[in-house]
Amino acid sequence: MDTTQRTDQQRSADRRRRELLEAADRVVLRDGPQASMNAIAAEAGITKPILYRHFGDKGGLYAALAKRHTDALLDSLRAALDAPADRRERVEATLDTYLTAIEARPQVYRFLMHPAEGGQPGDQGFDVGKHSAPLLRRMGEELAQVIEERLDLGPGGQRLARVWGHGIVGMMHAAGDWWLGERPCSRAELVRSLADLLWGRLAAAGDRVGGPGF
Repeated sequence: MDTTQRTDQQRSADRRRRELLEAADRVVLRDGPQASMNAIAAEAGITKPILYRHFGDKGGLYAALAKRHTDALLDSLRAALDAPADRRERVEATLDTYLTAIEARPQVYRFLMHPAEGGQPGDQGFDVGKHSAPLLRRMGEELAQVIEERLDLGPGGQRLARVWGHGIVGMMHAAGDWWLGERPCSRAELVRSLADLLWGRLAAAGDRVGGPGF
C-alpha cells in the first residue's frame, strides 16, 4: 500500500470517527446520562460491534466525547482570558463562559460529569469516577499554565500556579454543579460571588514581565 492510499484511508477513518461522535452528541443531547451504546449505534445506523471497533469500549467513546467538548470549552475560556478588558472583567467573563457552557447544554454536562446515573438494562452507565477526574485535571493544568505564564507569583510560582489552577477549576465545577441543579440565584449573581472570592489574591498579583498579562 502506497503513501497516498494510506493517507486516503486515514482521512476516511477520521471522517467516519467524526460522524460517529456527532451521532453520539445527538443522543447525549436527547438522553443525557441515560445515553447508551445501543442508542448511539442506532443513531449512527451501525451495529454496536462496529461502534466498539472505532472506540474500543464505552470508556473510549466517553474519552473521545470528553476531549471534543473539553477542547471547545478550553478554547472559549482562553478567548475570555484574552479579551481586551481589565483583569476583573476577564475573571468574571471566564467564570461566566464556563457557567454559560454547562447551562446551554445541561444534558451534555450531566453525561460527562454524571454518566453513572444512566445506562439502560444490559448496557451499564459510563464510569464517571474513572473518566471525569482526568477531564477536570486537564482543565486544572491548562489554567495553571495560563496563570504561570501571565502572573508573577514570586518564588515557588509554578507550584502556586498549579494550586490556583486546580483550586479554581474545582470551585467552578462544584459551584456550577450545585447551581445547575438547584438554581438558587441568577448566573450573573453567581459569577459576581465567585469573582469576589477569587479577587483579593488575583488583584494583588502583578503581571509577569514579558508575559501577555492576566
